Order: sequence, then structure tokens, then C-alpha cells
Amino acid sequence: MPENKNDVARRIRFSVLLACESTTQHTENMGRELRRVPANWEHPKNEQGHYIPMHGHMTYNAEEIKEGLRDGWLKNEPPNYGMDIMPQWTDAERTHLQMYEDTSEGTPISPVMATAEELAQWLADNNASACGGMTATYAQWLATIRRGSAISMVMHNGRIESGVEAGV
Repeated sequence: MPENKNDVARRIRFSVLLACESTTQHTENMGRELRRVPANWEHPKNEQGHYIPMHGHMTYNAEEIKEGLRDGWLKNEPPNYGMDIMPQWTDAERTHLQMYEDTSEGTPISPVMATAEELAQWLADNNASACGGMTATYAQWLATIRRGSAISMVMHNGRIESGVEAGV
């Protein structure tokens, strides 16, 4: 028997909620993440001029590293095991802010800015992606910057919202 529109809508809502729930159970969110960087930081690019995705830090625990080495999805090259990871600057060096998408391993969606307010203004003025084609207001970006991150999306009042818009 074919599904009716209500059944399809319920299934989609359930799938979105499961995706968001599973995202929030991990040590990292998938969505938007504030990273503290030096004033002169330039995220590396490949030969085609595309940003090279970089994790904010080592994302695997000892058991996962052992599994990755055994199954071949990590290289036996400590300390990063073949993963591209952001440089580990000292706190004194990390004076500026940059917004990253971390749905992949992490690429910048903004330039480096000196203050949270400047970054929020740039993100709002440039219609930066809060998730896919969704954008956010200055106030929503500023709240996300102060929180440090936002998940990709949530279902709220029957509609899909970015985590930036929803405040999560």
C-alpha cells in the first residue's frame, strides 16, 4: 500500500530527529563551529584552490585508533594517524575567530575576524550558510559564536531549521 503524505512527513521528521540526536551524542557536533586562530591564519588549500578539510583536534579515542589501524582507515603515523588536524597553537597565539563548517572535517565559511561582533556581522551580511541554503541573522550568529557551535539542523514546530537559527 503506498504511503500517504502524513506517513511520509512523519518518517522524514523521525529521520531528521534521529540524525540530530545521533549528532549530539558524539564528542563533536556536525554543523558550524567557532575556532580560535592567529590573526594571520590562512587555512590551507589544495592545488585546485579548494580548502583542505581539517579536524579541530584528534577526534578518535584509543580504541577507535586501534580499530582504524587494524581496518586500514587510519595510517600508522602518530600523532595524527594521517588525519589533517588544525595546528595546535598556544592560547596566546589564538587571538582571532573564524567560523567553520564541520559537517566534513572542517573548512572555513568566514574570514578571520578580531571580535565576535565583527564575525557575526560578516556572517549575516554575506548570507553565510547556517546549513545548506539556510542563512541566519546577526543575533543568531552572535549567539552561536558565544556558544561555540551549532548542530546542522533540527525539526522545530513542524519545519526544518538550522541549528544556528534554532539556537542549538
